[in-house]
Amino acid sequence: MLAYLSQRLMSLAASLLVASAVIFITVEVAPGDPASYMLGLNAQPETLAALRAELGLDQGRLTRYLAWVGGMLRGDFGTSYTYRSPVSDMISERLWVSLPLAVFALILSTLMALPAGILAASRRGRSVDAGVMGATQLGIAIPNFWFAMLLVLLFAIKLRWLPSGGFPGWDNPALALKSLALPAIALALPQAAILARVLRSSLIDTLDADFMRTARAKGLSRGQALWRHGLRNALIPVLTIMGLQFSFLLAGAIIIEQVFYLPGLGRLIFQAITQRDLIVVESVVMLLVFAVIVVNFITDLAYTLVDPRLRRRA
Repeated sequence: MLAYLSQRLMSLAASLLVASAVIFITVEVAPGDPASYMLGLNAQPETLAALRAELGLDQGRLTRYLAWVGGMLRGDFGTSYTYRSPVSDMISERLWVSLPLAVFALILSTLMALPAGILAASRRGRSVDAGVMGATQLGIAIPNFWFAMLLVLLFAIKLRWLPSGGFPGWDNPALALKSLALPAIALALPQAAILARVLRSSLIDTLDADFMRTARAKGLSRGQALWRHGLRNALIPVLTIMGLQFSFLLAGAIIIEQVFYLPGLGRLIFQAITQRDLIVVESVVMLLVFAVIVVNFITDLAYTLVDPRLRRRA
């Protein structure tokens, strides 16, 4: 097991190194100069050169890349070109919005998907199965920002139960969770539809396995065999999807954050791109890549907890 962990950690480090190089090169080759954007079209050449020197843009790309990676290893993400404040402070402020939103949405999607997938698999071929699959197909087909607008119209404008946007901070946790409720539901609905379909397919394959027939032959009812043996063996693809979903919910909520005016990482990276704040774009994208890789690493470890065969193999 220790050798398996060491191998996975080495793979994680190599993935982060390659990702940092790809992110830096991709952002650097994009057209536009941050200094020119900040000073405007009529800036004097000497003023432009002075600002480029102040921002460190006059150095070679390799030097800037090594300085950026070395700073991240020390926990220093640099200084924002536009706001002249530490990028780490900006990220930490926005992370306390995006991270709880992603966790909230993942919990909601799991709570919706597990009963739906289990119900559809246990009633395969019946009207309940058709109804659940039809609802999940609708959930996949409709974009989450449409769900967001419908939720705002119903719960914020008509019923006035929840706020339509903004974030008051965590000084009042109840109010903060209330502000994240609609964005979390809008993010969770499409993900719950995907997760429910994957769980149903995995459970159907498991229910037809030989060990399930053996469990039934030993006297277990269909429901007991499903809960004791079928569900655990069907969780491997479900865990994979949940890991991918958490990464998407953390990194891909840009549109939802714009709809609800949430000051999260998605909105920060959108603003940084429009302002050519390269150091913020690189650092936030790198942080999101790090989160994706770490979540996948944790998902791999969860496989060994669910399936003893993988644990013995590891």
